[in-house]
Amino acid sequence: MWNKIASYIIRYRMVWVALILFSTIFMAYRASKIELSYQFARILPSTDPIEKEYQDFRQRFGEDGSVMVIGWQDEQLFELDKFKDWYALTTEIKETKGIKNVLSLANLQKVVRNDSLKRFDFEPLLNHAPTTQVEVDSLKERVANLPFYDGLILNSKTGATVMVITFNDKDLNSKRRLTIVDDLEAMAEKFAQKHQVDLHYSGMPYIRTVNMKKISSEMELFMGLAILVTLIILFAFFRSFRLTMLSIVVVLIGVIHSVGLLELFGFKITALTGLIPPLLIVIGVPNCIFLINKYQIELTSGKPKDESIRQMVGQIGLSTFLANFTTAIGFGVFYFTNSILLVEFGVVAAISVMITYVLCLCLLPITLFYMSKPKTRHLKHLEGKWAAGFLEKVDYLVHFKRKEIYISMVVVILISAYGMTKIKAIGYVVDDLPKKDVVYTDLRFFERNFNGVLPFEVMVDTKEPNGVFGNQARTLYKLKALENLMAKYPEFSKPVSVVQATKFLYQGYRGGDKKYFALPGAMQLSKMKDYLSNQEGASEQLNSFLDIDKRITRVSFQMADVGSDSIKVLLSDIRPKIDSIFNPEQYHVALTGHSLVFLKSNDYLLSNLYESLLIAIILIAIVGMVLFRSIPIILLSKLPCLIPLALTAGIMGYFGIYFKPTTILIFSITFGIASDGTVYFLTRYRQELYNHGLNPSQAVTQSIYGTGLSMIYTAVILFCGFSIFAASSFGGTAAMGVMVSITLLVAMCTNLILLPALLLSIAKRQGKNVKPV
Repeated sequence: MWNKIASYIIRYRMVWVALILFSTIFMAYRASKIELSYQFARILPSTDPIEKEYQDFRQRFGEDGSVMVIGWQDEQLFELDKFKDWYALTTEIKETKGIKNVLSLANLQKVVRNDSLKRFDFEPLLNHAPTTQVEVDSLKERVANLPFYDGLILNSKTGATVMVITFNDKDLNSKRRLTIVDDLEAMAEKFAQKHQVDLHYSGMPYIRTVNMKKISSEMELFMGLAILVTLIILFAFFRSFRLTMLSIVVVLIGVIHSVGLLELFGFKITALTGLIPPLLIVIGVPNCIFLINKYQIELTSGKPKDESIRQMVGQIGLSTFLANFTTAIGFGVFYFTNSILLVEFGVVAAISVMITYVLCLCLLPITLFYMSKPKTRHLKHLEGKWAAGFLEKVDYLVHFKRKEIYISMVVVILISAYGMTKIKAIGYVVDDLPKKDVVYTDLRFFERNFNGVLPFEVMVDTKEPNGVFGNQARTLYKLKALENLMAKYPEFSKPVSVVQATKFLYQGYRGGDKKYFALPGAMQLSKMKDYLSNQEGASEQLNSFLDIDKRITRVSFQMADVGSDSIKVLLSDIRPKIDSIFNPEQYHVALTGHSLVFLKSNDYLLSNLYESLLIAIILIAIVGMVLFRSIPIILLSKLPCLIPLALTAGIMGYFGIYFKPTTILIFSITFGIASDGTVYFLTRYRQELYNHGLNPSQAVTQSIYGTGLSMIYTAVILFCGFSIFAASSFGGTAAMGVMVSITLLVAMCTNLILLPALLLSIAKRQGKNVKPV
């Protein structure tokens, strides 16, 4: 069959070239339209209860992660020149297109009771930029008399202040967000440089923007490094510039198809899909190595070029197909996670791997057909004296030291198993960044001074219209009890809610004395309703925390980046206490928000790791049935792939590398790629047994020498190729690169040493001859 495929490829070579040329032009056109994703990456499936509650919250109250903050700390905060420029900066930012609102010390308001019109008036503390120090000092005193702002805009204890900038939802999730953030930083830095102060930036729009810029720049970096590394290694192996460039060009055509597929499916560049192009380069090059090595081996045996090409496709076509198919399975199993982020990555990566394989299978034979035969110096790498010596030792070990091999593997498994018990699934919003990164240090500034900036929302459903204010304001007092409860946890900031707004209004209602910043009694609330009914401004501000029929309200907190592990402990402690305040039969209380969804996603990924890995093992085992209808061989042949994974998990446990979206990818991906070596070896072993009539011992020896050199080359390419990700500024991506490199290097050793030893042991148990000739 594969010999016929080789003949068809050569016979209709111009048709194949035309098809590939047309598809490449089309995919390049589609790829030119690809965009970065500016949406919050959704990991949880839409059916997940936490995701459903979050989407329900967004529909009612809009985006919760739409606030960027700029903060600074200075003893001379209220010095005239600084404050004038802070006032000017606030005004300039407020006028920026795409900004919905700005709140800072420069534009605070107070509530004044207007008895003549029976309403509340909101008056600015400053009507214009201050011109004297006396005005600024007066402002300082008035701010001190407004507890509503303490802990939100100003930390009276540390002297830190913050400017809260709210983005329009439309601009928040578009490319425009990057420009806005750049503009805001440029404006703010002028202030910082003039007054020699350190400004700190944070909030979800800022964090997402910085991360997206890093992703975009690193995608280009990894592409360049992947090409450079593979060029160097391929040239070192083949000593041929033509073959090196041929391999790179073929794989780059596959990369074009992968990016075109992303756009064709309506996907965008995310933290994961941005890894596909460099991954394809690293994964696609081994196809070229196996095919070209086989072609050159056939030439050295005296066969003519045409026959060598047919033998190349005929003998390597099946094994490379199965190897690429198992790799595609490793990616494709992410489809079953139902996570949009992982599904997009897995589907495109899986299809792209197979497309790249088809491109290699077609373009290499056609190009080699037109190329002249390689010169003698280009074939010297096949002698591989250093590799021959290594393979000779391998052959000796599997024939005479199988007991020692098994003991060594058992020791590795036991050590790895203990390390696996230490591994944790902990995710932080900024944990992928180095501790010295400005995003990380700025976030810690806001945590020290304002208890964090990550959104955490409590949505309370009273289950009846006007339930928030009805029944003598019973719900308001329960909300106050909730806020008192949360105040005991330093991980949460001061809330913004209808309770805080009501206290602010009541202070104005009672003349402005800060001692009246309190939740009034039922009678006083009843009197205040007359003022609220005549005041649209106050109603609008309250309505941002109420649904249309005043049945559902929200309490908005900001929280520290405590990590997914700590948030579980916090919620398990808080939830029962909340239920004791709000009877679940009368109220439905949802704990939600951008940060909670993000941190909860880690647990979801961990649970899906086991599921996707199990599916990958089953599917790849089914592929093994194509080669052998032997259950012992199918089961035991998985050990050379699983042991490297166990070792990697053990290393992660010992070195404190957490499970997170990027590191979780390691296992399914590397299992698929590690299975390539198993497929190559078993395919060759099967050919030696059934096509050449060798006994198991001879078949193992021939398989070691026949596939060993290409497996070594491939392992070096994969090791160096994945190592480029260690250059990432994201800790998870860097860890993934290092861990995958180690895993695949170990997998080469287990496929070359453990797998043949197992095959000999199975053959011996079946009563076959396993003694070397």
